[in-house]
Amino acid sequence: MRVLLIKDVKSLGKRGEIKEVKDGYGQNFLINKGFAKLATSEVIAQWEEQQAQEKAKLEAEIAKLNDYKNKIEHEILKIERQKAPVGIRGSVTNRNITDELKEQWNIDIDHKDIHLKKAIKTEGLHEIDVKLGHGIHANLKVNIVGVE
Repeated sequence: MRVLLIKDVKSLGKRGEIKEVKDGYGQNFLINKGFAKLATSEVIAQWEEQQAQEKAKLEAEIAKLNDYKNKIEHEILKIERQKAPVGIRGSVTNRNITDELKEQWNIDIDHKDIHLKKAIKTEGLHEIDVKLGHGIHANLKVNIVGVE
């Protein structure tokens, strides 16, 4: 019996491989437990189409993240805060930065992906590492401006 593995099976093979197995093992264990499907031409064609769609989706997501990276690295994000006698009133956190990215540039990033060593409490230009996903990082420049 020929089966298409839809999950990794430790002693048999990896996901996506077509293997020749004994009828009882294939029917009673692999297919019944959801590790494999019977390897017919329709199932194989459907599997290949699904893999192509997943690859196209991943490539589109990576292209979008690279666009985000280019925008983030070539522009400066401006955040206004009230002045204090020394520095600014309060602080600027990673949540504030994600809100401003969404509002000003329409870039939606999780606040956990913005790495601040500590909250920003001074005016001026600050560089921040932003993790976009799929191994793509960007250096965000944030200009903190104090207003009266």
